[in-house]
Amino acid sequence: MKKVVLAFSGGLDTSYCAIYLAKNLGYEVHSVAVNAGGFDAEEVDDLAAKAVELGIQDHLCLDVEQKFYDHGIRYLLFGNVLKNHAYPLSVSAERVFQAVAIVEYAKKIGADAIAHGSTGAGNDQVRFDLVFQIMAPEMEIITPIRDQRLSREQEVEFLQQHGIEKSWERAKYSINKGLWGTSVGGAETLTSHLPLPEFAWPSPITKTETNRIEIEFEQGEPVRLNGERMNPVQLIKKLDALASPYGIGRNHHVGDTIIGIKGRVGYEAAAPIVLIESHRTLEKHCLAKWQLYWKDQMGEWYGMMMHEGQFLDPVMRDIETFLESTQKRVSGKVFVRLHPGYFEVQGVESTFDMLQSDAGQYGEMNQGWTGEEVKGFTKILSNSTQIYNSMEKEPAFSNQHHKNKSDSSE
Repeated sequence: MKKVVLAFSGGLDTSYCAIYLAKNLGYEVHSVAVNAGGFDAEEVDDLAAKAVELGIQDHLCLDVEQKFYDHGIRYLLFGNVLKNHAYPLSVSAERVFQAVAIVEYAKKIGADAIAHGSTGAGNDQVRFDLVFQIMAPEMEIITPIRDQRLSREQEVEFLQQHGIEKSWERAKYSINKGLWGTSVGGAETLTSHLPLPEFAWPSPITKTETNRIEIEFEQGEPVRLNGERMNPVQLIKKLDALASPYGIGRNHHVGDTIIGIKGRVGYEAAAPIVLIESHRTLEKHCLAKWQLYWKDQMGEWYGMMMHEGQFLDPVMRDIETFLESTQKRVSGKVFVRLHPGYFEVQGVESTFDMLQSDAGQYGEMNQGWTGEEVKGFTKILSNSTQIYNSMEKEPAFSNQHHKNKSDSSE
């Protein structure tokens, strides 16, 4: 009997896939759920129970939480990655690690095929397919929901015909929770103007008083929260518990999907947003001008590739090497104050803080140069533009130039 590994969420689509693969295609179905930081013990048990109800005898929940941090989140933080300057890749980044875990397990048990329940209208179909094709090109990829273009009613009817009687009411809001944030989709996110209502957000706002916290980084990684040393994964969870009740990290993201259409989603990512801004501020004090510039370019590129499922491309390892190299001096404490609805980074302490240099204080007294040296410096700095202007009858930026442009626009 041929084996298929099914990426299993326990919802309607993957439940249909489980029955279809076994009954219609004759596969021995091995279902796999992958925890990237969003499952608690009760949810793990619930998924296992759903697999048994569907007649799946071999079900496994793989935990990739630490791996997700070590090989993904760590570099997203080093690069201060926010897609479209807003979204910290909460769900898109973890999908790659889920796909890798699934294909590794499929190869381990000698599976003939891998299946997932993605539709043909989203990003996940591309992310999963890309990883599967790169890591196991010999395995067939089976996607019943996408290929058959099934309606919800057709899926429910099929399951009922096979004795699966459950309430398959569509949840009003689709929520995907992970270590690096939670996405929320609903009727409002299908519009361009409506915000998600308060009750749709998984974390209610309960805090009204301000709270000053201290985050300490060592070579770019968060290692202490309010003086307590902990694993970065633990720190992310604890910081999220502190900041989420303030409504920090909530937003609506609009972006370009891999398949070329626009997509809109709500998200809450308190810990990622606070950590990225804290890390970015510490870097401003500790890194040189061109390090900061090129980090922005590399971080944006890294985030785009991660979002579009291209994590396995070798250029990603090159960018990771660059990002890690920049973090050698990014160590110190960052002081943050949490308020209802927002937060502020108030300052930093670091032995590598270049603001505290003896060379001079901005706008105050210079210690490392004389006034005459500045005069010579600016004279040399002006040479190129002076030479350019000397070739023109009028300066390139003259009053007459502006007058002519104003006249023509009238």
